[in-house]
This record gives sequence, C-alpha cells and structure tokens, in this order.
Amino acid sequence: MAWTKYQLFLAGLMLITGSINTLSAKWADNFVAEGCGRSKAHSFQHPFLQAVGMFLGEFSCLAAFYLLRCRAARHPDTSMDLQQPFNPLLFLPPALCDMTGTSIMYVALNMTSASSFQMLRGAVIIFTGLFSVAFLGRRLVLSQWLGILTTIAGLVVVGLADLLSKHDDQHKLSEVITGDLLIIMAQVIVAIQMVLEEKFVYKHNVHPLRAVGTEGLFGFVILSLLLVPMYYIPAGSFSGNPRGTLEDALDAFCQVGRQPLIALALLGNISSIAFFNFAGISVTKELSATTRMVLDSLRTVVIWALSLALGWEAFHLLQILGFVILLVGTALYNGLHRPLLSRLSRGQPAAGEGERERLLDASRTPINDAS
Repeated sequence: MAWTKYQLFLAGLMLITGSINTLSAKWADNFVAEGCGRSKAHSFQHPFLQAVGMFLGEFSCLAAFYLLRCRAARHPDTSMDLQQPFNPLLFLPPALCDMTGTSIMYVALNMTSASSFQMLRGAVIIFTGLFSVAFLGRRLVLSQWLGILTTIAGLVVVGLADLLSKHDDQHKLSEVITGDLLIIMAQVIVAIQMVLEEKFVYKHNVHPLRAVGTEGLFGFVILSLLLVPMYYIPAGSFSGNPRGTLEDALDAFCQVGRQPLIALALLGNISSIAFFNFAGISVTKELSATTRMVLDSLRTVVIWALSLALGWEAFHLLQILGFVILLVGTALYNGLHRPLLSRLSRGQPAAGEGERERLLDASRTPINDAS
C-alpha cells in the first residue's frame, strides 16, 4: 500500500531531525572560541551541558502530549487513552541510565567522528539481547544470536576503520580509541535502561510522548543540579575547559557569547530531539517498527555523507563494509529476514498488522531513543 502524504512527512521528519541531532552536536564541538576572562581560544567541549540541552528537548515532548490531550478532549472518539494512572517515579531509574549513557556518549563525540559515533551505537543490540536473557527470562532464537555475532563483527570492522584512518590534531588516535570504547560502554547503560523500561514501565501502557517527557524532566533537573559540583571536580585529560574541571558551564556560556553560531548548533540539537522523538513514535504507530529501524539506519548514511561533504572526516572503505555488516546484524536480530523469506516462498505480503503498534518485539528501542 502506498504511503500517504502524512506518512511521508513523518518519515522525512524522523530522518531529517535524527540526522540534525548528531550533526548539530558535532558542529558545536568543532567550534573554537575564547572562554571567560579572555582565556585562550579553545574547542567547545561541554558534553554535560549538551546533555542538559538534550533532556530539555525531551522534556518538551510533554507539551506535545498535552496538546494531543486537549485535542482528544475535543474529540472523544479518539483512540488516545488519557486515563492511565502511574507513578512518575517509575521513570527515575531509566532516566538516570539515560542521563549517564547520554553524557558518556557526548564525551565520546568530542573524541571521534560523527559517523563512527552513530555506527557504534549499534552495539546496544548485543547488550540488550544478553540482558533480556539474564533479567527478563527471554529466549533468543538462532537468528537473534546470529544478529548479535554479526553486530560484533561489524563493530570490529568499524573500529579497525578508525584505527587505519588518518588522524588530525583534533582527533588523535588515542582519543579516537577512547571515544569508540566510551560509546560501546554507554550502550551497556542504554541496554540497562531498555530492560528497566520493559520490566517496570511498558506494562503501565503510558503514552510514549508522556514517557519521553517525564524522563526528560528527571534528567534535566538532576543533571542541571549536578553541573554545580562538576564545576569544581578536576577531570585531568578528560576536561575540555581551561580550568581542567569535569564541566564548566560558565565557560560554555562565555564561548556562546563570543561565537553565536554555537547557540544555533545547541538550539538545533534541542529542537531536533523533540521532533525526532515525536516523529519516531508516530512512524511506529502509522507505519511499522521495521520502518522506524530502516529510517534510523538511513540516518547513519545521511550523517556519514554530510560529515564527508563538510570535511569533518576522511573517507575509508572499511566504514562501508562495517556499516553493511552492522545493518545485516540489526536486520537479523529484529527478524527482518522472516517477512522477506515468507514473501519469496509463498508470494504473500511481508508485513503484518500486528507490527504496527509495537516498538520492535525482539528488541524494544528505548522510550527516548533520541541521541
């Protein structure tokens, strides 16, 4: 069945805002500006402040939820279930995981390329599969184990491409390796977040936009408060500010004042988070979870192509191979081969209606799959 204009709009919105999300964060990282007290010009390396911005974007999804709620109040025949009592504190543990994982990934993005950042996030499949077996009592089928093994092979190839690529003063080899390892480590935390959401949150059938906004509220408030002690905690070589602390929000604001384009990059990151979450949830509902996964894979291609076009990174053939292997691993894990085999063997339509209302049965995406 052909897509409607609205479905095409949602797919395009998800692809564009998802790409802007990573590219705007990297664009901000690439700026060099003076800090407070006329300090020497230095790179804009403020990952924790950027993470606060991301949670602000997620928090704004609550506004979208209440707009839908008002619309539903005027149209009682709507399918949106508004009376879903739940304890908001259920979202605190997943929000803490999201806060930690996102902060680590923003630190890593300062050290490696945008395309590698996006590709290596595919490691979440490995840890989600293992944790779902250990903590949710789920049994993985053969294709899912093959998907995990294929994903590991893809990560090795992408990592090898980073090792063999030319490195400039901004991304030294040691930093690239550290950044890649941090991204993979962050996926362990993201996988824990997904297990917590499935075990304690999904059973309450909370509207996804409300769930995203609630986690965003927790993350925004907690991480904003943590910026105060971070201002005094020494971070050594991991620090990107002149004071050598874990985070210097004042230095970030001074840099924004001296280079207004940084504010534009941050605003693009914050707004793209909100629209990406809304579009992703809507794509799953209007089309299918498989379509959402395919669009997310296309997002990696867009980010890689634009990074090359902008001169942010050098082309390496191994990255293509690594991306293809990761794509195959993701497809195997999520069962995309089954409808294809079914169509080839029986000549029947590939997708079923049961796929529409779920977020990947075998591997749920995190509620706020934003960064």
